[in-house]
Amino acid sequence: MLVTSALTGCTLMDLAQDCDGTDARVEEMAALDILDSRPNEATVAQGFDEVDAGCWSDSGDVMVYAERTYAFPGTRANVAAHYRTAAQQDGWSPDPDAAPDGLSFVKETMSLRIDFLTAELLAAEGHESRADLSPGVGYSISVDSYE
Repeated sequence: MLVTSALTGCTLMDLAQDCDGTDARVEEMAALDILDSRPNEATVAQGFDEVDAGCWSDSGDVMVYAERTYAFPGTRANVAAHYRTAAQQDGWSPDPDAAPDGLSFVKETMSLRIDFLTAELLAAEGHESRADLSPGVGYSISVDSYE
């Protein structure tokens, strides 16, 4: 904690306080319909039954987020096609700052991103041996908003 205080000028308690009053916004983000949208045959990944939602703060920047992880037996192209259509129908626009082939969208103050799971990402999150989330068939959909 001393290192954090020295580097940021804040204590961990200060950082946690920045998220005070965001509970309603976290619930709102977790309930977004786009998080439940998924291609046919996609299933909620085992152990990820609930939307992961919360708030984090860093040096005064407060971000509220919600994320869902799916397993899918199809291709990345199937996932991309699904979310390009679903996002547009839900009022999301392609993120003008994203790569042309990226799966990033914006709506009001929110950003939506689809990330395909890689071996490195799975290992970093402790899921190396998850067959249902093997690289190429697992992906996450996340929404975040700076408050």
